[in-house]
Amino acid sequence: MSSTERSRKAARIRKLLETEGEAIRANTTGFNEGRYESVAKLDDYEGLKAEARAIKEDAIERLPELIEELRASVEANGGHLYVAEDAADANRYVRELCEQRDADRLVKSKSMTSEEIEVNEALEAAGVDVVETDLGEWVLQLAEEAPSHIVAPAIHKSRESIAELFAERFDPEDPPETADELTRFAREKLLERIRTADVGMTGANFVTADSGSIALVTSEGNARKSVAVPDTQVAVAGIEKVVPSVEELAPFIELIGRSGTGQDITSYVSLLTPPLASPVVDFEADELADRDREFHLVLLDNGRRAMREDDQLKETLYCIRCGACSNVCANFQSVGGHAFGGETYSGGIATGWEAGVEGVETAAEFNDLCTGCSRCVEACPVGIDIPWINTVVRDRVNRGTDQEFDWLVEGLTPDAEPGGVPLDKRFFGNFETVARLGSATAPLSNWLADLGPARALADRLLGIDRRRELPAFRRETFVDWFAERDSTVEEPVREAVVYPDVYTNYIDVERGKATVRTLEALGVRVRVPAMGASGRAPLSQGMVATARGKAETVADQLRRHLDRGRDVVVVEPSDLAMFEREYGRLLEDNERIAANSYEAFEYVYGLLENGADSDALSPGDGERVAYHSHCQQRTLSLAAHTEAVLERLGYDVLTSDVECCGMAGSFGYKRDYYELSVDVGERLGEQFRTDEARDRTVVASGTSCLDQLGDLLDRPSRHPIELIAPR
Repeated sequence: MSSTERSRKAARIRKLLETEGEAIRANTTGFNEGRYESVAKLDDYEGLKAEARAIKEDAIERLPELIEELRASVEANGGHLYVAEDAADANRYVRELCEQRDADRLVKSKSMTSEEIEVNEALEAAGVDVVETDLGEWVLQLAEEAPSHIVAPAIHKSRESIAELFAERFDPEDPPETADELTRFAREKLLERIRTADVGMTGANFVTADSGSIALVTSEGNARKSVAVPDTQVAVAGIEKVVPSVEELAPFIELIGRSGTGQDITSYVSLLTPPLASPVVDFEADELADRDREFHLVLLDNGRRAMREDDQLKETLYCIRCGACSNVCANFQSVGGHAFGGETYSGGIATGWEAGVEGVETAAEFNDLCTGCSRCVEACPVGIDIPWINTVVRDRVNRGTDQEFDWLVEGLTPDAEPGGVPLDKRFFGNFETVARLGSATAPLSNWLADLGPARALADRLLGIDRRRELPAFRRETFVDWFAERDSTVEEPVREAVVYPDVYTNYIDVERGKATVRTLEALGVRVRVPAMGASGRAPLSQGMVATARGKAETVADQLRRHLDRGRDVVVVEPSDLAMFEREYGRLLEDNERIAANSYEAFEYVYGLLENGADSDALSPGDGERVAYHSHCQQRTLSLAAHTEAVLERLGYDVLTSDVECCGMAGSFGYKRDYYELSVDVGERLGEQFRTDEARDRTVVASGTSCLDQLGDLLDRPSRHPIELIAPR
């Protein structure tokens, strides 16, 4: 990416932060908090998610036969089914249908698939008046803007801006201002248009093959009106919306509203088996009359069948378009879909959709906004591994191809990265080499790196923002320190390897030392062997071949220790996530490593629960602590262990409820994203500056969190293991 393109991207993000950020944050965080409350009421949330995923997996696997079953069902009902190859094909079919019906007006309910094919533009070019009947979509149609969210398209709009828009477009005698007034005004305007429509168009949340039924899940009633009032109904849906039977809708109905907007159930759940045998409403005569109804179902391919054959993008087709991945994403909460989105789709899952239906070039425009924190995986009602899909696409962007992962098929070696990987990605992806060199030449390296000319060069060549304080390398590494000492444990209760991640080994050596002292105090014989980086850094840059090579090397080393009965203790949560999750993608056999690797406080907690003497650790004596847990700790359900250990030792712990620090490794160092990173992080900074937290010792579990807090606060922060280690 050129410096001009970088400047343009950074400027756009700044503008969105200023103009849309406040509304987007309020709405997405509200949806997300509602999700937490709503799913907590379910007896078996995880079981429902597993059931929903299994149904989608089965449906996508059997898709060709389900489409033929659906065709038979629709035709038996008197309807028509057409499978469109692409957007142009779908638009041609709908346009010709309107011509046959001599239609002057078509009314639409909300549909992302119709957004994908840009049917409005195609019909308007043919002289058809197209009216969006969803309030948010109608607002955007009037404003000539694109949606910012899969579920709530006008999420970036404030009530005041909508009032101004209505006043400008309609010049009413009594301009509506309150939310109720705006809604009533819109309802009246839209009802006029629905009454005079010739064709009604909907999407479909799900289509059942056994009965030809369409499930519409909406927060407004206009979808039903768009179906019932016009004589002709056409539904446009992606082929992935087909599920086997009506009975299998149950888990999706339970999950979709809770996941998307935090509602136990959405306002309208409509199960329609068209063509509906409803009478026509004669508004002039105020009476009902019999009529013939016509129904057309257009199933859209537009790249989906190719996605189905693509092992890496296939999971995207499980998506039920709830928007949970957007609501939970800290970056999306700040800038919305106008930055974190492509031609049609937005949020974390947008990368897979845009790569599949538009191409990797489109996905490349926003793909780097996914930082891989994995919070979206837990939020997704069908458990899609969205960060992995983003990584896959990032790799393909680097390679400049839409093709299958070559390294998976041909077993390419780790040094087979394509020459097209940008310099900044190569730098951050190979940070282990930088750290090793920086440590070997410290403190000279630290002094040189912070000089004006060096910072200017890093800014120009690597896009490293000058406002960020650079990490300082230590001359004595964690591995070197350990090699110079003898174990203090003669009769160990356990043996463990402390994994020397790059940051702990070369930069924050003190947290490594504290981990060793803590474990030894609890009777664990510790080893700190020289080991390479886990592969997290290159994976985050989409350099998957390099990441795989590093993973293979580290996994071989870890297995040798596991063979000797040693546990693996990890200080940096993102590296633990690699061992437990991503190694399962990169390696053929990772079960033992995943099962025997522990975050430092998870391990300490287990030792204390199994009889280790807590008096061997430094007591809290009521010391007041403000604690922030790392994203990966939360997604691995490990955040509570740190709090539990600290409280057990007598610390007064205030735990941050902010879910993301905004730094995300290299992300926060990049000039393109500095303002966004700080905007996300400021939520944490604000919480730790409150009267309740102001005088507390600040601790955080992750490298990124510590870096961000160091820039945001006027007091130091450190890893919590340093509090409890024997002094």
